[in-house]
Amino acid sequence: MNYFERAKYFRTKKRLGQNFLIDGEVISDIIDYAQISPEDTIVEIGPGVGFVTEQLIKHAKKVIAIELDKEAVNELEKLNADNLQIIHNDILKTDLSELCEENFKIVANIPYYITSPIIAHLLGEVDDLTNKNRAKTTDIIVMVQEEVARRMVANENSSNKQYGLLTILSQFWADVNILRLVGRKSFFPAPKVNSALVKLKVRKEPKLKLNDYTHFRKTVKAAFAQRRKNIKNCLLSAGFQKDSIINALHELQLDENIRGEKLSIEQFGKLSELLATKS
Repeated sequence: MNYFERAKYFRTKKRLGQNFLIDGEVISDIIDYAQISPEDTIVEIGPGVGFVTEQLIKHAKKVIAIELDKEAVNELEKLNADNLQIIHNDILKTDLSELCEENFKIVANIPYYITSPIIAHLLGEVDDLTNKNRAKTTDIIVMVQEEVARRMVANENSSNKQYGLLTILSQFWADVNILRLVGRKSFFPAPKVNSALVKLKVRKEPKLKLNDYTHFRKTVKAAFAQRRKNIKNCLLSAGFQKDSIINALHELQLDENIRGEKLSIEQFGKLSELLATKS
């Protein structure tokens, strides 16, 4: 199937970050990695003109495709499948929990410039303990920029630029793995960067058990707000008390000059709890 020939006749819109996946092997891999059963409901985000969609509807009980571009919606309607529901809306303005009664898997090829807001919308922030979208979601298979994928799976031993807020947001509510890398020639029009397919296996419970999740979010946000500064100065700038910071770092045997990206998620949890009790 020549996806390239089909894609080039559609007027892509740069403002929407449209890059259509035209690699049949990658599309096949998405279907395989999603492990779709005939009983599954799939929510597809950013289906574009439907190259992945037309494969999803062959395997799933139901596919709910959410697309912002009306012209792309018109193309999707040509699939004319009984098990396909098309929603013309912005994913960030869509309450996924209201789409169906049953749980679902998410397959997404999202604009790279809004990856973090979409992940937050799907999973909830670290202190969003009752997020309705997350409660209905079992798995997320998402195509993102390779650099973003590296950030999603990073840890405190990764490159300083990789480990950060997106890392903690992704891993707090999901087990995250890179499934495969995808070259830029797999898309039309070809983006300037390589991509990666990532799987998030959604957790029912957060990664850490804490007394104050909002304080944890505040601590983590402060630690990464000024990446060139050490964690003590970052926390000071965010309004934490100097004595509390020094005492907490000392209790955790952490150097005052250590930077936030060198703390594991577990260490951030302990630091946050100590700061909350010492403030």
